[in-house]
Amino acid sequence: MKIIVPMAGMGKRMRPHTLTVPKPLIPIAGKPIVQRLLEEIAKVSGEEIEEIAYIVGHFGDEVETQLKEIASDLNAKASIYYQTEALGTAHAIHCAADSLEGKVVVAFADTLFKADFVLDNEADSVIWVQKVEDPSAFGVVKMDDNNRITDFVEKPQEFVSDLAIIGIYYFKDGANLKSELQYLLDNKVLVNGEYQLTDALENMKNKGLNFVPGQVIEWMDCGNKDATVNTNQRILEYHKNDKLVADNIVNENAVIIPPCYIGENVVIKNSVVGPHVSLGDNSIVENSLISNAIIQTNTKIAGGNIKNSMLGNFVEVTGEAKEYSVGDYTNC
Repeated sequence: MKIIVPMAGMGKRMRPHTLTVPKPLIPIAGKPIVQRLLEEIAKVSGEEIEEIAYIVGHFGDEVETQLKEIASDLNAKASIYYQTEALGTAHAIHCAADSLEGKVVVAFADTLFKADFVLDNEADSVIWVQKVEDPSAFGVVKMDDNNRITDFVEKPQEFVSDLAIIGIYYFKDGANLKSELQYLLDNKVLVNGEYQLTDALENMKNKGLNFVPGQVIEWMDCGNKDATVNTNQRILEYHKNDKLVADNIVNENAVIIPPCYIGENVVIKNSVVGPHVSLGDNSIVENSLISNAIIQTNTKIAGGNIKNSMLGNFVEVTGEAKEYSVGDYTNC
């Protein structure tokens, strides 16, 4: 099986955190978002992952090396493709046309999920969905009495379904998808100036392919700071029985309230950290209270009272009680 990961977006809603790193590489409980996404897909698929194809902007060699290492950890080949223009979801996936063969999962890398189903890899396509309270904000699917998807409806203003598409799709034969994407591009089938994946799905369904839903237990968004901090909280809860605290931290008169992820060579003095804090490698916390926060590497906090916050790498914070959303190399 192959996994196609479109991730060329600029991540503007996550600035300043995405000024120095693509959003899918922001860490959640010690692992990049995209790595956690791929690991969950591998569990659900029940098959060996042969290739992971990343569709990126020009993020540079360091990012591409990290993405290749993530694929290697899953014993998969890594392929890198480039999307140089923001022309929509269908265009993004088509950038990886050379990898659209055989069994394929397409997963947009700004979401995480938990699921207890095993992928029905004999279906022509499985669309990952989750029940939502306000379907008008999402693309949704309609189903018939045989649990087959009959319609894809984008942001319905009248109720048609509460099953929202979460951005993960399985295709039994990637060549079918590639053909429909090529059709959209060749015939300039555009919606608001972009090529949309839902148009390709609709064409495939109209040709008789069988689409079924795969309903997840929980769908976690990483679209903005508050959503990402909440997702960090949920992931820590899911992994609270795992080993999350490194052996070589220095703890001097400090309390760590689990669940927390504490990275390598972290120093915590006269502080209370947790619950729901991810604290990156080589960071120092002194005389501070921290809860519900993502703090990246090499960051120093002294006299802070921090909650519902995201701090980047090499940040220094001194003596304030507030919420933060600051990128790398910031003093505040």
